[in-house]
Amino acid sequence: MGRNTALGAAEYMTPVLVQSQFTEKGVLTPAEFVAAGDMLVLRCPTWQWQAGDPARARPFLPPNKQFLLTKNVPCQRRACTLGAGAADEAQVDGVDGDAEGWVATHTSHAAKAIADEDAPDMEDMETITARTASLLSHIDAAHGGEINNCQCQGRADGILRTRTYDVSITYDKYYQCGRVWLFGYTETRQPLTQGQILEDISTDHALKTVSLEAHPHIASNAGLYASIHPCKHASVMQKLCAELRAGGKETKPEQYLFLFLKFISAVCPTIEYDYTMSVDGL
Repeated sequence: MGRNTALGAAEYMTPVLVQSQFTEKGVLTPAEFVAAGDMLVLRCPTWQWQAGDPARARPFLPPNKQFLLTKNVPCQRRACTLGAGAADEAQVDGVDGDAEGWVATHTSHAAKAIADEDAPDMEDMETITARTASLLSHIDAAHGGEINNCQCQGRADGILRTRTYDVSITYDKYYQCGRVWLFGYTETRQPLTQGQILEDISTDHALKTVSLEAHPHIASNAGLYASIHPCKHASVMQKLCAELRAGGKETKPEQYLFLFLKFISAVCPTIEYDYTMSVDGL
């Protein structure tokens, strides 16, 4: 059985989380995910709820709120240029016989494939904590308004040609958290190749935590999406929220996606989906 099939079976068998464990474990119930999505859509209208393929709908989510999507997000620079290292690639064998496998970049620096538990936590937690604390202050002061710059797509006027991404967030029932999916386009709106997508992922994470998979809510003929594996999302969120609370800042489940998108930016630092980065000097 392949890795994706095994995880799909595990998710199917996992009971739906009912009682909130956001503070204790950094996880979300489906209801909390929907509340967090509603807050993100309210504050940042570039994000919208999507129904997706009805045949793939999850019964524990509202039919019209299966996942969140923002489209045509600019990506002007390659993440692979932000750090030094070899540019070689190699195919890594799939886990437990998974025929799909993963693509490993910078293999000259890796003597072996690295297991999920060895993948690093999202880096620079102090910086992320400071940014999110400032962001939460801004959200609390907004009183239902839009966060500055969330309502526009920056340079989406067609003048500057750049790579773009459709970025979506689903609820992962097995890991009980949000999961990010990326589908990229060239400057001429052609789908990016697997190698091109990995150019826009942090070199550390391209090797360890990103795989190419079918989107769980979109028809299978839509192509493969880059998926950021959620195995460490809950522990990082729990740590981030604990540090914010230690600094006197209350964290609530409905604020989850603002915090979540902050630390996901460590994986795809040049994909400009997070317009809240310009708020309050962030």
